[in-house]
Amino acid sequence: MSITVLDGKRFAEMIIQGANHLSANAKMVDALNVFPVPDGDTGTNMNLSITSGAKEVKNNIQDHIGKVGTALSRGLLMGARGNSGVILSQLFRGFSKAIEQQQVVTTKEFAQALEAGVATAYKAVMKPVEGTILTVAKDSARKAVQLANTESDLVILMDEVVKEANASLIRTPDLLPVLKEVGVVDSGGQGLVIIYEGFLAVLKGEELPAARSVVDSMEDLVNAEHHKSVQGHINTEDIEFGYCTEFMVKFEGKRPFSEDQFRNDLSRYGDSLLVISDEQVAKIHVHTERPGEVLTYGQTYGSLVSMKIDNMRQQHSDIVGESSRIAKPVTEPVAKEKKDYGIVTVSMGSGIGSLFKSIGANVVIEGGQTMNPSTEDLVKAVKEANAHKVILLPNNKNIIMAAEQAAELAEEEVIVVPSKTVPQGMSALLAFNPNAELTENKAGMTEALNHVRTGQLTYAVRDTNIDGLEIEKGDFMGIAEGKIVVKDKNQVQAAQALLESMLDDDAEILTILVGEEVIQQDVDALTKFLAENYEDIEIEIHAGGQPLYPFIFAIE
Repeated sequence: MSITVLDGKRFAEMIIQGANHLSANAKMVDALNVFPVPDGDTGTNMNLSITSGAKEVKNNIQDHIGKVGTALSRGLLMGARGNSGVILSQLFRGFSKAIEQQQVVTTKEFAQALEAGVATAYKAVMKPVEGTILTVAKDSARKAVQLANTESDLVILMDEVVKEANASLIRTPDLLPVLKEVGVVDSGGQGLVIIYEGFLAVLKGEELPAARSVVDSMEDLVNAEHHKSVQGHINTEDIEFGYCTEFMVKFEGKRPFSEDQFRNDLSRYGDSLLVISDEQVAKIHVHTERPGEVLTYGQTYGSLVSMKIDNMRQQHSDIVGESSRIAKPVTEPVAKEKKDYGIVTVSMGSGIGSLFKSIGANVVIEGGQTMNPSTEDLVKAVKEANAHKVILLPNNKNIIMAAEQAAELAEEEVIVVPSKTVPQGMSALLAFNPNAELTENKAGMTEALNHVRTGQLTYAVRDTNIDGLEIEKGDFMGIAEGKIVVKDKNQVQAAQALLESMLDDDAEILTILVGEEVIQQDVDALTKFLAENYEDIEIEIHAGGQPLYPFIFAIE
């Protein structure tokens, strides 16, 4: 069957089938990771994101493909979870923007929309990394554009898109060293291939095969999109421009604005420059050594809002805990009158949630690696805080992008302090000053992230070799600042070895968050070890109740 034009109803079927196909295979995408810790969440996040988009599409099925695309984009944006989900939402946001005025699309218009989606997704990522879902999307879109010059049949076009996406997926280990080190391909790219397979099945009128099983062949394994592993191969001294600077300029008619001129002027201050604008505001991202000068230049066009400056030389990658619970806001009663400040934080484990509340959080969202809060969850939590100014603490690398999207969508004035671990979130919260301005709190709380070191104990879900360590399934692994440093068959001995690697003469306070399945005998053994070997260090122990991580350590 030949299809030369695609209308809204058939496109809606493609989206729904793509979402269903990913849902059936989400566990397969989740199953295996670069790091052998139970944080495989790429399939889960992409599934929840595309499912949210498909749900919105189901409520807006019509012939006009542009309107169906708009519904898809909105649903994806609000349901986006984790880095993989946010990137997926941007791929289809750009796609939908390209067809929003179209009643139907041809192969050329479909291919151009795929390419527009790639451009939007690349812009959404601060530091795009090749060998990920971005590369798979880019390569398959390029193939579509080339073929559309001579091919008018959408079935043939989509078939070639799927073939090229698979070929690109196979090439990802050649682009990303950590994938080749472990012998796997990128799971974000695998998830996109599965969605595209769903698209193709609708166009061909075919049934899709049952869910794939996890296989043992290393050639078929997929890894969770884990930027920690990529960042771990970057040396601090290689960073030329050390300050990641983001802000928005609200135009006030001070001077005419030209996006191209603005971009050219800012390019002399650094690299990784991104400028996006509409009639009212411009959003800027740049890596620079002189953030103050960048902000001063931006201010010549209007007022500055949503400023964020991160010292990239002091930031460290991290692997965070996982929660199988659905993200659900847990709030305290709020007064009818809006407070000046509100603080929203993400937590794993009831004990950690209570601890956050005890030191000042107003709203705690339960969530973790495999069940990240969506953009919509975070927007609702901001509203629950009932405050004019709200501070968001994601406490998880994979939630930061969704938090930043929520900050842009919320009606309130919201900033995101990019905490990547629970200890960082607590350190930032303790630095909060209710009498300071929002920008001052942003700077102070972000700086506080550097005042705490994070250690985590977890276990391996499969055999692997990483960072020179031979790790077997079931081994306990000690992770210091995102890097696996010790392993042991015994939980207590692994925890002791991790602490020995982290505690030094500068350490004054050690906070221990005890996981939900840890027995008291192990806690006693660990405290005895500390008392005998580190008598000068002040120790605080809290029942964190976190899953999958028997111990989380915060060292100050």
